[in-house]
Amino acid sequence: MDILKSLGHPEEIFNLFRFKMGGCRAVMPKLDYDSMSQTLRTCYVYLNQTSRSFAAVIQALDGELRHAVCIFYLVLRALDTVEDDMTIPLDKKVPMLTHFHTYLYQEDWCFTESQEKDRQVLADFPTISLEFRNLALVYREVISDICHHMGVGMAEFLEKKVGSMKEWDQYCHYVAGLVGIGLSRLFSASQLEDPEVGQDTELANSMGLFLQKTNIIRDYLEDTKEGRAFWPQEAWSQFAGRLEDLAQPDKLESALSCLNLLVTDALRHVPDVIAYLSRLHNQSVFNFCAIPQVMAIATLSSCYNNPMVFQGVVKIRKGQAVTLMMEATNMQAVQTIIFQYSQEILQKVSLTDPSRDKTLHILAVIQGKSTMSQSRTHHLSPMYLSAAMLLAVLSWQYISTAAAQAQGTGDV
Repeated sequence: MDILKSLGHPEEIFNLFRFKMGGCRAVMPKLDYDSMSQTLRTCYVYLNQTSRSFAAVIQALDGELRHAVCIFYLVLRALDTVEDDMTIPLDKKVPMLTHFHTYLYQEDWCFTESQEKDRQVLADFPTISLEFRNLALVYREVISDICHHMGVGMAEFLEKKVGSMKEWDQYCHYVAGLVGIGLSRLFSASQLEDPEVGQDTELANSMGLFLQKTNIIRDYLEDTKEGRAFWPQEAWSQFAGRLEDLAQPDKLESALSCLNLLVTDALRHVPDVIAYLSRLHNQSVFNFCAIPQVMAIATLSSCYNNPMVFQGVVKIRKGQAVTLMMEATNMQAVQTIIFQYSQEILQKVSLTDPSRDKTLHILAVIQGKSTMSQSRTHHLSPMYLSAAMLLAVLSWQYISTAAAQAQGTGDV
């Protein structure tokens, strides 16, 4: 039960109740699907089926930008599905990736041979490409251009490993930095944000790299079990003969050293994240950008020096995620969140960690660029806290039972 995992965090229980009782609508208002065409509604169905992280914040974007970002996401999800499908031979996959942007203008193009879990976006690509062609020209140009560059980059890394730290940056640029750049150009094209947001590709690239590196770090065990290797060889070869050796119990100390090195490298993008977010004016765009970034720094804090990265799945609590989602709606709150998680990491830095000096340096830079306004933690007396916890659990059970008996379906 999600509420039990947050018993030591009263603000999370409070926010879980707020979210359950409709507080999520303040951040993510409900869409009017009835006003959409059948093909556009289908695209939003695919969005919700394929996105674990971005579906909700995409659907909360204002105006026509929402549809442009939805289609942008699905086009790149289809491209990524081709890259991930190990059943497609290289002599077929490479041309598919490099020419994928041209399929956007081919009404009937689809691919029905994929075995990947998100294969429906390829099998029904004509629906997605139709809605792409319905977008304004300014959006189509951005999406097609980013799709082209990303496909070429993905093809480049099909036949080579991620070796140096520089290549790690390059790979993450192709698969995520370009997404940040494309989104920024869409924000500016919609006129919801100033032109400089779309023009500053360095900051936009850092937004993507921070999220991608966090995912790569967290997904070590899943990727190695599937035969995928995204941790850069320059990093792991300092501590093991093979990447998968880091999961061996006798390699734990070396594994943690490698892990902390990569977390430190990911953290160097946080100052750019702060600079990027501080430029945004539209509330829906700010929420869209800020929520994944604070989720990422919370995830990195959970991963830092944590043996579970090599033994299972490291996830932040649902109550923690909901709290971040509902609080990261202004720059002051985001800076406070970043400061607090950087402080959490600081408290975990070992005296013997090989990356200690670099970690301390980047944490100092981050804390210098973020401000500590007021603590998000409510300091409650033990007696009040215990009573609140008991009331919360009983109320949660009552709400859940009542909801199950109510007519219709909830959307929380």
